[in-house]
Amino acid sequence: MSIQMVLLPVFVQVGLTFALLIAMAMGRRRALVSGETKSRDIALGEPNWPKGATQIANCYRNQFELPVLFYALIALALPLRHADLFIVLMSWVFVVTRFAHAGIFVSSNNLGRRSTIWLAGVLVLLAMWIYFALKMLLLI
Repeated sequence: MSIQMVLLPVFVQVGLTFALLIAMAMGRRRALVSGETKSRDIALGEPNWPKGATQIANCYRNQFELPVLFYALIALALPLRHADLFIVLMSWVFVVTRFAHAGIFVSSNNLGRRSTIWLAGVLVLLAMWIYFALKMLLLI
C-alpha cells in the first residue's frame, strides 16, 4: 500500500479532531460573549460550561482516548511495512465509526446509539491490532 493510502484515514481522523476543537472553542466563546458563562466560573477549569459546549468538549476529549491506539498502530505498521489492504480498509471503517460516534455525541447524544457505535469502533480496532500482532509475531 502506498503511504498516502495508509495515511489518508489518519488525516481524516485528525481533521475530525480539529473540527471538534474549533466547534468547542466557538461554543465556549459564544457562551462567554452572551454572558451565559462568566469567566470567573471557569477560570480554574471548573466544569461550568453550558450543556452544548460541554457535549462538544467531551466529544473532543474523547478523540484522545480510543484513537490513540489507532494512531499507534499506524505509526508502527507503516515503517514496519505491515500496512496492507486489510489495515487500510479497517482504518476507514474505524474512522467512519468515529465520525458516527461524534455525530451522535454532539447532536442527540443518545447513549444507546453512541455506545453501540463506540463498541463497533473498538471491535474494528481490536481486529486491526490482532491482525497486526499476528503478522508481526507469526509472519503471516
